[in-house]
Amino acid sequence: MKTMPLASPHTYRNALRGILNKTVILSGLIAAIYSAQATEVSDINKLMRTGQYAEALVKTDAVLAKHPRDAQMRFVKGLILAEQNKSAEAIAIFSKLTEDFPDLPEPYNNLAVLYAANGQYDKARATLDMAIRTNPTYATALENLGDIYAKLASQAYDKALQIDPGSNVPQPKLTLVRTLAGNVTGGTIPKLASAGTTSKPTAPVATTPAPIPAPLPAPTPTPAPAPEVKPKPKPEPKPEPAPAKPAPVEKPKPVEKPVEKPADKPVEKPADKAEKPSKSDKAAEKAAEKAAEAARAEKDKAVVLAAVNNWAKAWSDMDVKSYLAAYGSDFQTPKGESRKEWADERRARIEEKGRISVKVEAPQIAIKNDTATVRFRQIYNSNRLTVNSRKTLILTRQGNRWLIKQERVGG
Repeated sequence: MKTMPLASPHTYRNALRGILNKTVILSGLIAAIYSAQATEVSDINKLMRTGQYAEALVKTDAVLAKHPRDAQMRFVKGLILAEQNKSAEAIAIFSKLTEDFPDLPEPYNNLAVLYAANGQYDKARATLDMAIRTNPTYATALENLGDIYAKLASQAYDKALQIDPGSNVPQPKLTLVRTLAGNVTGGTIPKLASAGTTSKPTAPVATTPAPIPAPLPAPTPTPAPAPEVKPKPKPEPKPEPAPAKPAPVEKPKPVEKPVEKPADKPVEKPADKAEKPSKSDKAAEKAAEKAAEAARAEKDKAVVLAAVNNWAKAWSDMDVKSYLAAYGSDFQTPKGESRKEWADERRARIEEKGRISVKVEAPQIAIKNDTATVRFRQIYNSNRLTVNSRKTLILTRQGNRWLIKQERVGG
């Protein structure tokens, strides 16, 4: 059965005020569904314009009794039930329409508005996503989706305030360290020991010379028997040097040798250790490498974001040449047309506008090798249309530039 485009004879502003700024706005009124139903449609239309929804519902049910699968009349019945604040019944009507006619965006849109009126914002968001999938340029669904995200953000903010009333003031995340965490004795930082501390082993050397004066009182008493001999034997004291034997005094030399050895060993060991990198050095090298990689990634993200902003600026300035230059030679046209056909169509659509403004908000960038995926919210304004939508651009690195390879609405 052939169906005509769906249209809404009335908006939901009164019933859903305060929930969504935009409500169902569909072009035109019910007209020429079938020639046999022209009179019934005209009567239903008049009744709805004058607020006589009960009478309009009776006539609608009468038509549906003859044509139960008529998508237009089922859609009208859902509108009438919504205007009568019969939300559950209206939701049932629009839900069944999305099952029977999944390619129509209007039932999804109206279903999302009713979900939002009941505070079911997550379901409303998912349903509007379905509406946009059926028609990526459906402006009403795009505007309503923007309102849903705004409401979800507002709820999250309210919850944050309930948990912490002072959370509305952003706090800095970085804090200066004001104390040392190490074991510092006496409240001061220990100084490094100097090389002069190795002189301490000389202390025992000073004590070893003590035995040297001991031989001095030597065997001088031995000449005592000399008086019994004749006076001539006085020269006998010559043998005194023999008992005085100062030779043992040289024995302290072995004590000097161990003093030299400990002085040499401490010097050699630190030199050996310095040649082998410690675990802490390796960890520092790895940390430095990671920091360098992170810096390169951030630099690439900045270059990609600049490319996206330049693309949006060229579009806003209606600079068609720069706008088209942002797309690579491998760009995948949305409808499979040739690159020239797509470029001619884009040039015509841009040049026919009186003014254009394109803003890139909340960009999220992911880069893998030479491919970058940028997801953001696109705020498009012209003298004819205003659209707030999610946008995804896939760019590839070509030489020293990032150029658009794919463009799509949504995530």
